[in-house]
Parts: sequence; C-alpha cells; structure tokens
Amino acid sequence: MRVVPTYIALGSVVLLFAFALSRMHFPTIMSEHEGDQGGHGSFAALRQVSVELEAGQCYVLLGENGAGRSTLLRILAGVEEPDAGEVLPGHGLRLGYYAQEHETLDTARTVLENMRSAAPDLSEADHRGILGSFLFSGDDVAKPTGVLSGGEKTRLALALLVVSGANVLLLDEPTNNLDPGSRAEILSALRHFKGAIVLVTHDEGAVDALQPERVVLLPDGIEDAWSEDLTDLVALA
Repeated sequence: MRVVPTYIALGSVVLLFAFALSRMHFPTIMSEHEGDQGGHGSFAALRQVSVELEAGQCYVLLGENGAGRSTLLRILAGVEEPDAGEVLPGHGLRLGYYAQEHETLDTARTVLENMRSAAPDLSEADHRGILGSFLFSGDDVAKPTGVLSGGEKTRLALALLVVSGANVLLLDEPTNNLDPGSRAEILSALRHFKGAIVLVTHDEGAVDALQPERVVLLPDGIEDAWSEDLTDLVALA
C-alpha cells in the first residue's frame, strides 16, 4: 500500500504521520487548567500517541472533555498550531475537516456557490445531484449559507467534504443539530466513504452506524481495538 506521510516537528524531534495506509503518530497537546492561586498552568493532555490508520477504517477518539480530542483534530487540519513544533503535510495527503462551528463554510455565498467552489470541475447537474443527496433541492440551493439552520449547515459542510477529494476525514461531532432523517442520510454517506475517518462524537448511534475498528483513549494515548463495551462511554465523553 502507498504511504501518505505527514511530519510533525516537536522541538528537535520529528514524528511521522502516515495517514490512511500506515502508522500515525499524534503530536503533544497541552491543555490549560486553573492553578491553586487562580492562575493558569498547563498539562500534557495528549502525548506521542502512535496508531495505524488504514483506508476504509474508522477511528474513534474517546476521552473526557478537555482530553484534547477536538484540539487534536484542529491541529491536524491546520486550523490551530501545536503547542510545540509544527505540522508539515506530506505528499499525497488530502484531509477533509468537519468543524462543529461550521467554520469551513463561506456564509456570504449560497449553498450552490459553496458547492461550486468546493468542486469546480463538476457540472451544474452534479452539484445539484450531490446537494440533493444531502437533502438540498429546488430553491434550497439558492439560500445564503448564513441563514441556514444548524442542521442545514451540518448537511452542507458534510456534502462539501464528499466532493473534496479527501482520503482522510477528520470529523468533530458530525451529527450535532441533525433531525433523525438527516442524521440517517449523513451516516449512510459516511459509512460508504472509501478513505479513513477519525471521529470525535458524543453520539452512541453514530458510533454504532460507522462501526469503528479502533479507538484511541485520551489523555493516556492508549490505542486498542474497538469494543462494544466502550459504547456507553461515548455519551459521557
């Protein structure tokens, strides 16, 4: 299999990410906490975790709030900088990132304009067909993105990921704000994604639907096979 590497330099140490097809090392992440005197200190919420992530697999990042799950996704997506070193994307890696805050959407553009921007090589019919599969039809595609509901923004952001050409999806709470019908459609689309998925969620049903193979337990960085015994911990994370 072809290796798709990304390098993260932590001081003088360079760690290798090999997304989708080989071994992946996570960076050190520091989290703020209140000190005894009311000031702020920091502790290592995530240290040098190493996992294997292959095409077609789903990984769940599982841990308590503050364990660094969403921060890790933002760093890998290039939205935030790591506390030490830098992320240097390797050749061939194509990341798709879904943020809870829908920050990847251009709210000044319409639904259709966002799709055109994400997939300029597709035809108008293809744009509308993909949007239709995410429950945008007729005049819905002409809506300004800024006036969409939270659920509609979620559907649009995930539709844009589908056409992005990404081989690894970083998903932060992708089923938030979705009604039951939309949620089922979105999970069906994600279940058929051919690349790899790294998932952060409180939704036990989403985990059941995506059938993850592996889990990384934070902040300890323990990587293991997914077990149904962990499902009850998802909603508590």
